[in-house]
Amino acid sequence: MLRLSVLDQSTVVTGRSPASSIRESLALAKHCEALGYSRYWCAEHHNSVSQAGTAPEILISAIAATTTRIRIGSAGVMLPHYSSLKVAEQFRVIEAIAPGRVDLGVGRAPGSDGRTAFALNPLAETAADHFPAQVRDLLAWLKGEKLVEGHPFRDIVAQPQGATVPEVWILGSSDYGPQVAAYFGLPFCFAHFITDGRGVAEAMSVYRENYRPSERFPQPYGALCVWAMAAETEAEAARLFRSREMWRLGRDRGIFAPLPSPQEAASYAYSAAELQRLQRVRARAIYGTAGAVADKLRALAAEHGVDEIAILTTLHDPEARRLSYTLLAQELALAQHVSLAAE
Repeated sequence: MLRLSVLDQSTVVTGRSPASSIRESLALAKHCEALGYSRYWCAEHHNSVSQAGTAPEILISAIAATTTRIRIGSAGVMLPHYSSLKVAEQFRVIEAIAPGRVDLGVGRAPGSDGRTAFALNPLAETAADHFPAQVRDLLAWLKGEKLVEGHPFRDIVAQPQGATVPEVWILGSSDYGPQVAAYFGLPFCFAHFITDGRGVAEAMSVYRENYRPSERFPQPYGALCVWAMAAETEAEAARLFRSREMWRLGRDRGIFAPLPSPQEAASYAYSAAELQRLQRVRARAIYGTAGAVADKLRALAAEHGVDEIAILTTLHDPEARRLSYTLLAQELALAQHVSLAAE
């Protein structure tokens, strides 16, 4: 059975404060746990009026304290901004709050503009070059192992130690991330929602061909993160998707704005060139009735040989967003007790 998980960017929408997006994330996590989703991942973005999720480790902690079953984690922590020791300590604390259900997804991209990257780390110009070494040190600190011989911080311990260890994932949208994941024997998730599927086959091939088995993952484990949305009718799905398509037009021009409502998008006067662009956006997007979306997700998983898909759904209306996750959970039978009233 195809496993479904959730990626949440705490998207900022017009007419509501960014702070409300964080509170909506807390509510959605509990909803998705009741629906039977496997994981709930929080993203990291900085200096953005589109996404409010700047500190996934804090949001994850709050979700950990208000859920009991679903795995919780980051997708991801942008490791070059930080000390590997500090990240290890943060996630060891979260692991103590929710033992055995914490994921630490890490990425190399800045999750921001270049200037903001320097504000987060004055050594940003070269920080990404050290990503593999950071991952190496992070893994050792999480496990309570000594760092490599001769390392200046070899004897430092990341507390609190415990019986369980966060599950580390590598995230990416190119062929770099899968190489790192393969080298360390870690699971890998490709950001399909960023590339619209371009590069997935190549990345997964690189990952599997170069995979070195690890104790925790003797076999490679790949997943996709996909933007998808379901509604009760095709017409309603198309109406809701107007928000996403208008936002995408802006993103492709380097404009990252709050997500507009379907009404705002419908009243926008598109140029002929923009209408042509919208046709291409719609052709690649995954939205419609739950049955149609589920069929596309199954086909995508089969095409790329993955057993898990994390779904990103950005909608202006939080109730429509919750319903989308509910309809897909029902269609894919994530839990037998699922109902539209699940909380």
